[in-house]
Amino acid sequence: MSTSLATYISLPGQTAEAFEHWHEVFGGRLNLLRYGDVPMEGMPFEPDPQAVAHVTLSLPGGELAGGDATDSKDYPIRDTAYSLLYTVESPEAARDLIGKLISGGGSENMPFENAPWGGWYGQAFDRFGVMWAFSVDAGESGESGEAAG
Repeated sequence: MSTSLATYISLPGQTAEAFEHWHEVFGGRLNLLRYGDVPMEGMPFEPDPQAVAHVTLSLPGGELAGGDATDSKDYPIRDTAYSLLYTVESPEAARDLIGKLISGGGSENMPFENAPWGGWYGQAFDRFGVMWAFSVDAGESGESGEAAG
């Protein structure tokens, strides 16, 4: 097994819905395992059999992983202290993904425009409150000048 780094996110009771939505938006390969699908012997708690034990969404360039939160704490999801940064090959690809997140119940946080450091950058919240940041490197965009909206 090679070394890798994946983003892991727990959404209380919404992990399956979120990952299925992200799969619709971004494509990739989705692998979802519920607690009812695994042996429960030796578990230190008794989870809902429909709760997500582990899920992965493999995308070009990386992987998202997650599971349902198994405690009753209320964790804040929507915040600007973190984001999932996705660097894509073109402004058109980024605009398409942002549009899918917004049309799926999300909202724009920062318009997708030319970035002061070169290239393109923008942000959107999905309907689950997760902030997605999109970037296109300066040499990759093939576009120059003002951002098209």
